[in-house]
This record gives sequence, structure tokens and C-alpha cells, in this order.
Amino acid sequence: MKNIAIIYGTYHQDYALQMLEAVRAAALTKKIKIATEVPVPGSMEKPLAIKRLLLQKEIDAVVVLGIIEKGETQHGLVMGQAVIQAIINLQLEFMKPIGTAILGPGIEPEQIPPRAIAYALNAFNAVCIMLE
Repeated sequence: MKNIAIIYGTYHQDYALQMLEAVRAAALTKKIKIATEVPVPGSMEKPLAIKRLLLQKEIDAVVVLGIIEKGETQHGLVMGQAVIQAIINLQLEFMKPIGTAILGPGIEPEQIPPRAIAYALNAFNAVCIMLE
């Protein structure tokens, strides 16, 4: 049985918990063990949390959940690019899959509800495929 970890941002806690619950349910059906769930304040903290998990031999993959909502400046865009690049680099460094369901950057509030669960499940399914 493969062990995954889930990292989720708490800034948009209601949506993050919906995404988390969807992944939990999917993991049960695919017989994937969620070894740990790690809340982090926001997206900038995710790469460090991912690296800490990937250093653990028993963690086979990570699923990352979160939202970078549209703001008044380009901060979210810059942050999103930096975070995604860091996640890609960690995936290649550790040769372990990381499924990324970070909505945005630049997502509008009304765009979040119809996308949150689907993005979370897509990230989880991508990890499952890469673990085969």
C-alpha cells in the first residue's frame, strides 16, 4: 500500500476542507493510505512542508491543496509562479510525485466552488497514476 501526505492551506479553510474530504474519500476507494495531513497558512509555506514530508522515506507522494485568489496587485501571480516552480523542483529532486491542486493564481471567488473538488481529485488521480 502506498502512503501519501496531504498539504492544505488554511487561508480559505472552508474550501480547503472540502478539497481535503474529497481526497480522503478517493483514497479510501483506491486503497491509498493518507499517512499525514499538514495544514499550512498559505501557499508560500507549501514548498517547505512538502520537502519535510518528502524527506521521510515512508512518504511515497504528496497532494497539495489550496487557493491563490485574485488580488488587487500582481502579488498572487508572482507567488503562484514561485510556488509552482518550487513544487516542480521538489518533485524532480526527490523523484516522488506531487499532485498540485492550487486554484489560481487569479481565481475569482465565484470560480472557486465549481472547481475546488474537481481540482483536488485531479491532483490525487495524477499522483495515483504516477505511483503505478
